[in-house]
Amino acid sequence: MIVPVGAQLRKGVAEYCILGSLSREPMYGWQLAEALAQPGLIASIGTLYPILSRLRERGLITAFEQDTGPGPVRKYYRLTDAGERELNGFREQWIPFVTAVTEMVGEVDEH
Repeated sequence: MIVPVGAQLRKGVAEYCILGSLSREPMYGWQLAEALAQPGLIASIGTLYPILSRLRERGLITAFEQDTGPGPVRKYYRLTDAGERELNGFREQWIPFVTAVTEMVGEVDEH
């Protein structure tokens, strides 16, 4: 079975999109899922939690609970120093990679 290119691309960059989102601010799961699902970076909230677990196991993110007032206590995620280093390494490689791929596959001709 051939996996659609979009799914392959999402899988390859989803972890880094999560790290990038968390580099701006700590986020709770639902907030993070909405930020990633809206532009199509993850398929659903169900795909987020396994990725978060892997990132925690690798020491790239950490979780903490925070009281939100009248609502339930929420589990927030934030980047660790190791996560920041991982993200910076990705950032250094991303633009050259995208440039190389764009050159290889070419631009779409509108004619």
